[in-house]
Amino acid sequence: MKKIVVIYYSKSGNTEKMANLISAGVREVAGVDVEVFRVQDFPVEKTNEYDAFIVGSPTYYGTMSYKIKKFIDETVMYHGSLSGKVGGAFASAMNIGGGNETTVLSILQAMLIHGMIIQGNEKGDHYGPVSIGEPDERVEKQCRAWGLRLAELVKKAA
Repeated sequence: MKKIVVIYYSKSGNTEKMANLISAGVREVAGVDVEVFRVQDFPVEKTNEYDAFIVGSPTYYGTMSYKIKKFIDETVMYHGSLSGKVGGAFASAMNIGGGNETTVLSILQAMLIHGMIIQGNEKGDHYGPVSIGEPDERVEKQCRAWGLRLAELVKKAA
């Protein structure tokens, strides 16, 4: 069984809703298990137990929150062992042009440095799902579809 972990930080609850929607999409794929953690509850020593990491953050000054950055900094001890694992990112912000894409890209940049496999999306949210304020119907659809897509990628990358 392949294992995916969704790790997020959420202050308003919007990023948390996205994490749960993404995990619902993952659960649609047979042979893939998913666990969801608030970043402050994820033991970094479990990092090597997963085949894929999906990381979500609210947008703070055009980039990820401190708590997500701290987690990424802590994964340095696993540098090299995450190579070939699947990675993905998602973000929320309070307004259009609030930095969602730069937040997603900052997370993906760290994943690429780890040697992780990143898959873009030619439809919809190209880098990973984003939400402006509370997730609406469009965001719900994007999150579920993206979770399913990453779960299928994890199975192919085996």
